[in-house]
Amino acid sequence: MSTNYTQLSTLVQREVLRYVRRPYNTFLPPIVTNSLYFAVFGVILGNRIGAIAGVSYIQFVLPGLVVLGSISDSFENASFSIFHGRWNEYIHEVITSPMSHGELVVSYVAASALRGVITSLLIIGVGVVFTSVPLANPLYTVAFLLVITVLFAGLGVIGGLWATDFDYLTVMNQFILRPLVFFGAVFYSLDVLPPLWRQVSLLNPMVYMVNGVRYGMIGVTEIDPNTSLAVLSIAAVAVLLVDFLLVKRGYGLVD
Repeated sequence: MSTNYTQLSTLVQREVLRYVRRPYNTFLPPIVTNSLYFAVFGVILGNRIGAIAGVSYIQFVLPGLVVLGSISDSFENASFSIFHGRWNEYIHEVITSPMSHGELVVSYVAASALRGVITSLLIIGVGVVFTSVPLANPLYTVAFLLVITVLFAGLGVIGGLWATDFDYLTVMNQFILRPLVFFGAVFYSLDVLPPLWRQVSLLNPMVYMVNGVRYGMIGVTEIDPNTSLAVLSIAAVAVLLVDFLLVKRGYGLVD
């Protein structure tokens, strides 16, 4: 086994164990929260709303909730892990190790993206309790979830390097990411919006993520999935490049 692989896998393992060992802080909250979403929006309101795009309302909102949980946890894990390491000064052991800058970025992004994927699977599992969960295009589902979690894990790295206190992390996650998702056509179809607001909604990148996962799960989309996947993939590569440049420069890591 090569030394580089050992270093990378060791850091990934440490990051994964950090959240696996505390499931009541990492995995239980999205299970409880999404159970409430499904009960209120899916069952109670869904029976009144009826079908959207030929599927039940609860099936329509499920992909959006999967996106919400996966990106929140991917971003939160990377940003908190890096900022916590900076705050307690144990990240110096990582940056002074023989690992390359690219390996450091890949380790944090991979562990955080994995948490996002696990969260998405848990949300799908909760959805199974309330309704049938079709997978119309499973390859698209997997592709979009991987790209989305990697993208937001990469953004989490930037957030963890940029933050100067824990409030910064809360602001980014709760007041920027979540509102964008909620206005990203999670609970409604773009077709119900007036033409002006529909065009404005298309400026929200979350719309493309939600529609992409929705296409993969229930076969319904209002935006071409191939275009969305290509744009999101380019964005993920660009964010990872920024991560690499910031780490190489020592931004937020060295005084």
